[in-house]
Amino acid sequence: MNKTILGLDKKESANLVNELNGLLANFQIYYQNLRGLHWNIKGKNFFQLHLKFEEFYTDSQIKIDDIAERILTLQGKPLHTFADYIENASVPVGKNISNDVEGVELVVNSLSELLKIEREILDLAGEADDEGTNSMMSDFIAEQEKTIWMLNSWLGK
Repeated sequence: MNKTILGLDKKESANLVNELNGLLANFQIYYQNLRGLHWNIKGKNFFQLHLKFEEFYTDSQIKIDDIAERILTLQGKPLHTFADYIENASVPVGKNISNDVEGVELVVNSLSELLKIEREILDLAGEADDEGTNSMMSDFIAEQEKTIWMLNSWLGK
């Protein structure tokens, strides 16, 4: 039988698991960046951005769990080591950023990278008739596009 318990093609599901693990790795790096920004931000926008970065990392933590649980639903194993995350991530790593503009630009660049990955997964999920993954990616994309618009407005772009 070439179908999973969910009625999806096994090969397409395995491919989706692989891509979702890449997204998981990228979200973990993004999450760690947000924690660092939250802790290290300085300047006149401290109060505003300290809270905003906390909002973002709390949201990312939920998404990380959702992605891992989707991988498990598709009968895969989620990556769970820092070595795996670093090896599989393309999101830029932000180290010791305390400047407000640099911090917000890092978030925008990270979200832009996540969007590319999510759109690829969205296409694959559509081809595989995987509505669960498709729906998750659609929700992530809509929310992140709005966040990029808002952050770019904050940056004056």
